Amino acid sequence: MLGTTDLHGNLFNWDYYRDREYDDYAHDDVGLAKISTLVSGVRDAVGRHRTLLLDAGDTIQGTPLAYYYAKVEPITRMHVHPMAAAMNAIGYTAAALGNHEFNYGLEVLRTFERQLDFPLLGANAVDVATGLPAFAPYVVKTVWRTGGPPLRVGILGLTNPGIAVWDRAVVDGILTFPGLVEQALHWVPEVRSKSDLVIVVAHSGADLSSSLGDQVPFPENCAELLAETVPGIDAVLVGHAHVEIPQRFAVNKVTGRPVLLTEPLYWGKRLALMEFDLEFDGRWSVASSRSSVLSTAGVAEDPRIVRLLRHDHAKVINYVNARIGTCLEAMSAARSRFEDTPALGFINHVQALEVAKSASLPVLSLCAPFNRGAAIPSGEVSIRDVAGLYPFDNTLVGVRLTGGQLRDFLEESARYFRQVCTSGPFTAAELSADVPDYNFDIAYGLSAPLTYDIDIAQPVGSRIVGLAYDGVPVDDAFEFAVAVNNYRQGGGGDFPHIASAPVLHNQRQEIRQLLIEWVKSAGVLDPAAFVRSDWRLVASGVPVIVSTNG
Repeated sequence: MLGTTDLHGNLFNWDYYRDREYDDYAHDDVGLAKISTLVSGVRDAVGRHRTLLLDAGDTIQGTPLAYYYAKVEPITRMHVHPMAAAMNAIGYTAAALGNHEFNYGLEVLRTFERQLDFPLLGANAVDVATGLPAFAPYVVKTVWRTGGPPLRVGILGLTNPGIAVWDRAVVDGILTFPGLVEQALHWVPEVRSKSDLVIVVAHSGADLSSSLGDQVPFPENCAELLAETVPGIDAVLVGHAHVEIPQRFAVNKVTGRPVLLTEPLYWGKRLALMEFDLEFDGRWSVASSRSSVLSTAGVAEDPRIVRLLRHDHAKVINYVNARIGTCLEAMSAARSRFEDTPALGFINHVQALEVAKSASLPVLSLCAPFNRGAAIPSGEVSIRDVAGLYPFDNTLVGVRLTGGQLRDFLEESARYFRQVCTSGPFTAAELSADVPDYNFDIAYGLSAPLTYDIDIAQPVGSRIVGLAYDGVPVDDAFEFAVAVNNYRQGGGGDFPHIASAPVLHNQRQEIRQLLIEWVKSAGVLDPAAFVRSDWRLVASGVPVIVSTNG
């Protein structure tokens, strides 16, 4: 059993934002073209008839290629999605829905589903009108050449309940997303009755954690809990968490049997390989199992996939390299986690300008340092340069927050840092509290500065010092219009107040596209216009020093 997950639109080993082959600190490679080579190697070694290939979701969002075929040359105009074409050519057996499958709306998702030669599974994506799964809940595949009677493999697909929060505007009133464990308790017995081997493909991390708070009554990540709770599962292909789990076993509390779990990192960096030793006693059953992950680093891209989709790839390269303006001096996001930078000031400024069109209150904006490697060069500016600042397909929302609520929000954001005793110097790793960069929001005032210190010598919850608007301390009752992205406004990260705040602006405008259009309109991007010192990272009032290479 082979598996991928969280491909996020990575077809080739290419970084569209840097216009060169992909590389990272670990020198990993990415993309389905390399996965195809690994899959062929396993099939050649053990026999194609002895392998099935699965994916655990998040396929059609995440790169400029994914954006291009959703928005610029959308697949709803009869163009086959290159990810669908590649997965069909490789010969996938089934895939689970990921939460990012819903980002571009149900029409794009349903079109992608129709273009696949294999089922897109989602037992807990439930039609509100009928109460039944809106996608196939499972599929049973029969493997005939086993050296004995045919082997029946049942594959149950489960997706993330957070979709109801993160893509509320797309699914509200149409689909609902019950918990993985709850739906598996219903569906696994049915799958088991038809199958000798039961595999769950779950777009949910292994470890029990959640960014959803009390917004939905189900955890975001619960694949191991699923294995422990629901009898009848032999293995779980895990997704969503973007981690590498070569092999893990959970003991089912009902049967006492071990359940195999594996997660093959993300973007096609790894291929999961699950192996099952079977025995026959009237029917097949699993005697033992094991798993590992195979790396795509250094593996050649499959020439079949390259030939099939090189023209689609070339269109995207031409699109992202289109010139849209000039920049007076280079602008980098590298230091945006530790100091007020023009790069994040630019994002916040554009967000705030848009919300100000429909708000009478003083306007603030919040954004996170999404891409540490983002940089806009001096001179000509292309779409890829600007898009690199904002790699997610979030849309803009404006909400009303009081001063007290804003303070609570910023306190939650300040969890990003470890508590320290001195002002350093520190490396970035020494300051990190293992909070994702996208959950560290920085505030900005449009017509007047919003100033504050983050004092990381203080405990979490008591770090925001000197919060002031236009030089005046912010009163708890004072009201602001605040620009945020739809992920945050939908409850992503479980920040206080934001999900329940009154909405003032929501026109489904993609933030990345707003940035691109601003540069097109202005013609010239001047980083000096966004030089601010609105917030500082301090320890007991002394500015914290973070090493340049941190």
